[in-house]
Amino acid sequence: MEFSALQIATILHGEVVGDPNVTVTGLAKIEEGTVGTLSFLSNPKYEEHIYTTGASICIVNNTFEPTKSLPVTLTLVKVEDAYACFAQLLDVYNQMRQKQAKIEQPSFISESAQVGEGIYLGAFAYISDGAKIGNNVKIYPNVYVGDNVVIGDDTILHPGVRIYSDCVVGQRCILHAGVVIGSDGFGYVPDEKGVFSRVPQIGNVVLEDDVEIGANSTVDCATLGSTILRKGVKIDNLVHLAHNVEIGNHSALAAQVGVAGSAKIGKHVMVGGQAGISGHLHIADGTKIVAQSGIPSSVKKAETLMGSPGIPIEDFKKSYFGFRKLPFLLQKINELEQKVKLLSKPAE
Repeated sequence: MEFSALQIATILHGEVVGDPNVTVTGLAKIEEGTVGTLSFLSNPKYEEHIYTTGASICIVNNTFEPTKSLPVTLTLVKVEDAYACFAQLLDVYNQMRQKQAKIEQPSFISESAQVGEGIYLGAFAYISDGAKIGNNVKIYPNVYVGDNVVIGDDTILHPGVRIYSDCVVGQRCILHAGVVIGSDGFGYVPDEKGVFSRVPQIGNVVLEDDVEIGANSTVDCATLGSTILRKGVKIDNLVHLAHNVEIGNHSALAAQVGVAGSAKIGKHVMVGGQAGISGHLHIADGTKIVAQSGIPSSVKKAETLMGSPGIPIEDFKKSYFGFRKLPFLLQKINELEQKVKLLSKPAE
């Protein structure tokens, strides 16, 4: 795909400084730019690279003023926010790369399924009985959509996604490769001999609009009712959400987070990688949980937590400082004990 500086400026409502007709066909980091590529500069610490870049076009902030001579082959597009505008351009580019509407063969669509207009259905995809697929949905190869599943308009299901029966996926959702939605919750009851009996999991999963879930993450169905990810939730790769979990609007969970059953996470919560959240607790809106922390009890007010069990981050830093000094303190205690013993000896 080819764009001119003028076309880019039009899309971003920017100003061209240089040749408006120069074109680019690819994207590159500013320090790796070559002829025919587009880059951007938003962080001042990378400014030195703009004076040597080989890129043909660079998006910069309106406030940028060069302190050295720029390459004669470089055209600038000045915008209000270079980083945000570059992200916007990436989105445009990504949409243009996506599959066009068609149904590949072999694939299967049940006679009782409803399929909207403008969908892409990849080879070996399977649409089960009673499923409802919205308009402009993209379903890549080897996707399974179970009985009575509902998929909203403009949603993208990447290769190998599995959606179990009766689950609901909203509009403009993105499920990356290997995501499993609606697998059974981990429900077992031991008898008097300690032998586990399986508890049937008969609920579903509901993903509201604009949810994105990273590769190989799993969201278990509810035992009863629904496991729910509210509008705008973002889930990284390799995350596990157990049965009856609820995640509030616009919360984000990084890779390898685990959330146990029936935990309720509020709005605008951020959880770092490899953190663990126990079941049947509540996390207050706006809470931040540092990577590898463990949360064993409810969080009643928004704060940043660190450690296992998670405590306020400033308390953790003080505690950690004390922990690091433990060897020195233990040595001092041993020295004091020896002195006490000497002083306690009876006089000869």
